[in-house]
Parts: sequence; structure tokens; C-alpha cells
Amino acid sequence: MSNYHTPVMLAECIEALNIKPDGTYVDVTFGGGGHSREIMKHLGAGGRLLAFDQDADAQQNLIDDERFTFIDQNFRYLKNFTRLHDAIPVDGILADLGVSSYQFDQADRGFSIRFDAELDMRMNQASDLSAKEVVNNYSEADLHRIFGMYGEVQNAKSLAKTIVTARLNGPIITVADLKNAISNITPRGKENKYLAQVFQALRIEVNQELEALKDFLIQSAEVLATGGRLVVMSYHSLEDRLVKNFIAKGKFSGEVEKDLYGNNNRPFDAVSRGAIVATEEEILSNNRARSAKLRIAVKK
Repeated sequence: MSNYHTPVMLAECIEALNIKPDGTYVDVTFGGGGHSREIMKHLGAGGRLLAFDQDADAQQNLIDDERFTFIDQNFRYLKNFTRLHDAIPVDGILADLGVSSYQFDQADRGFSIRFDAELDMRMNQASDLSAKEVVNNYSEADLHRIFGMYGEVQNAKSLAKTIVTARLNGPIITVADLKNAISNITPRGKENKYLAQVFQALRIEVNQELEALKDFLIQSAEVLATGGRLVVMSYHSLEDRLVKNFIAKGKFSGEVEKDLYGNNNRPFDAVSRGAIVATEEEILSNNRARSAKLRIAVKK
């Protein structure tokens, strides 16, 4: 686990889950197992923990405990696999979204702008779609869309056109190839921020992160017991907006729907007013905590 990131807001996450010793809990982003190990400490003999992770590397960190079940899947299949393991309803679900420090630090995975490697970015190594495929095969219009929507890149249209023009001279295979291809339109003095936005957009597209998050949130309402807790930590505004809207409205856009009696028809009530953020002390010791936003909801 030491190669993975230090869990952000660990104490806050555990407190938010309101763990019952004999309850059933799900950690849908197992990673290095930091959150899962802490949850296990609060479970009694009758408690259960199911953990999801689609990254094969996460299996190096499995917990040897009969109360623990590892599920080698994306969390968008939450309902199917909790049902398969006869775990519905569950008492709490924890999601720590995004890419782990471990994944960023694995040069050959192609997640980071710090290393030259093949453009990959697949969280699930068995997936067919890689960043290399996106960059070389997507239309200019589709590239414009993902850079604008997922990266919030200011010059998304120019960026898409530049990539399509560059690949006429040969495929864009590596991180260095992509940096070189777009160097003329990369803002001077803001290179790292710009490239981080470009890479975020590609990563979200490759892993269908926002669609998977939507699927997961909808299913969480179906899997949780009444009074069960949903605890979600996100690291960028696109994810946080989806989580915030779903907790507030039971949907991702538009106004909350009403029942016949005029009551709000939504599955969750927010436990905390607004998002919880890390303390200054934690941010100083763990830079990853700087952008983290924690939202907590209870199933009605």
C-alpha cells in the first residue's frame, strides 16, 4: 500500500460512514486499501466489507480477512455485484474518485505529464480504448468536445485542429509526441496547468469516468438501506457537480421532481451543508488533499 497515495480525509470519511459493527459496507475505489483497512477496524465479527477496483495493480493490496470481498470491476456495476454477493441492502458506500498517486507515478501507464511513455491512461488494462486511440482516431469535432467539456480547455477548438493536423505527419504515440504536437498553442508560463487539463480530458474519455460516476450514483440509491450513508470524495469540479446535484435533486440537471403531494422526490438528504474540505495541516502534509471535496448523504 505504501506506493499508493495517503488516503485523504481518512478520519472524516470513516466518521461520515457512521459504521455499525455488524453492518455491510462497500469501498468502490479500493486502490491501496487505506480506506478499506480503516473500515475493517470498525467492523465486528458480523460485519462485511466489499471492495471494487478495476485496476489489476490494486490486487497487490488485498486484505486477508473472511469479512472482506474483493470485486475486480468498475464501480458502475455496483448493483449487479452487490446482488451477486448477496449484500443488498448495504449500510454505507465510500467512493474516493480520481486517479491514485500510484497510478500517476507508474511511468508506463501514461497518466502523467512528468514521464515520457506511450499514451495509455487506461484504469482497466483490459479495455480497448487508450489515450493513443483517442488522439489518433477521434474526429476533430469529438476532440473539440472532450477537451472543452472534460478539460475545460480555453482553446479547445484550436487544440483539436492542431492535433488532427499534426497526426497527418505520423501517429502521435507518446506523451512527448503529444506535447510536441501542441507546443505552439500551449500557453507560455502555464504549461503544466494546460497540459494537466488536456490529460484530464483524455483520461476522463478513455475511462468514461463521468458516465461511470452517474451509473454508480443512481445505483447507490438502489443498493443502500434506509438510513445508509453515501460518502463521496471528488477532486475536480465536473465530478463534484454531479455528486452535488444528485444528492440535492436525485438527478444530474434540472429541478428536483415532486411527488403527488408536493414533496421533493429524491433518494438522499445531505448530511453536511456543502462540501467538507481538508484542514490546512493535512494539505501541508498531503498535497492531493488540496482539491478534495467530501460530500455525505443519507438514504431516505
